[in-house]
Amino acid sequence: MTRLRFCVILTVVLAASLALSSCATGKETGKDPLRIEDRIAIEQLMWDYIQALDSHDAERYAALFTPEGEFKGVGISAKGRDALKKMIEGTAAAQASANQGEAPAGRLYHVLTNPHIEFIDQDHARFHAYWMGALSNRGVSSAGREVNDLVKVDGRWLIDVRDVAPSD
Repeated sequence: MTRLRFCVILTVVLAASLALSSCATGKETGKDPLRIEDRIAIEQLMWDYIQALDSHDAERYAALFTPEGEFKGVGISAKGRDALKKMIEGTAAAQASANQGEAPAGRLYHVLTNPHIEFIDQDHARFHAYWMGALSNRGVSSAGREVNDLVKVDGRWLIDVRDVAPSD
């Protein structure tokens, strides 16, 4: 019995030592503190993206992409900030048109779910999620999966390629 007790105590002491040593190096449960900050910044980027998209703020939307950033979807593509601005201006006009007449579509809202951030290296990450578009007067209008290639430029995460209809 004393031998068993000794083994249990030794195991607990070793486990505690390992846990404390990982905390001392900033690697709590395998998470690098810089990666935690990056995750928060990427989550904020994607929140800002949805807000700019749903408010049709073309300037703010395009600023979330790299200068040569690209949006890819089914039947639509825009590359570069000027093209991205025009795309958002076009969607704003289309939504305004859909709200004319007796059965207005209402506002379009986008929802991202099941986000997963995959770090490629210090300055590159991939953001995976499922998305849904819903019109306030008609319900769900579209849904799909997305893969976003992100780049850290001058300490700020930006979208390089946003693919809302990946083939894989």
